Amino acid sequence: MQTSMTLPASPAAPDSMTPEELRRVVDDQIGPRGLGAIYQNVSGAFEVLAVIRDPGRARELLKRRCAQWALIVRDVLRPDGEPFVIGDVWTTSDHLVREGRSTSTYAPAA
Repeated sequence: MQTSMTLPASPAAPDSMTPEELRRVVDDQIGPRGLGAIYQNVSGAFEVLAVIRDPGRARELLKRRCAQWALIVRDVLRPDGEPFVIGDVWTTSDHLVREGRSTSTYAPAA
């Protein structure tokens, strides 16, 4: 008698999050960091240069398979501060110094 050590494949769980729910989650994670915003936390003070909402582009920039968005920021406390990409969610330790113009600067085509 031969037995198999493999388990049957379980069906993939359907994604129950609607596009509107996902948009709200992303908005909450980005917070008030719109284009041109300056925010501060324990790591420094940063100006938002771009808000990327295209998941494919965000995954490419962050090198994370599950990224839904990314920000390109510059440390304003360093005169030689070069732009870099982050995917850190907005938390209570972040403080808005200057409001931005918009939270959406790059969006996927419809």
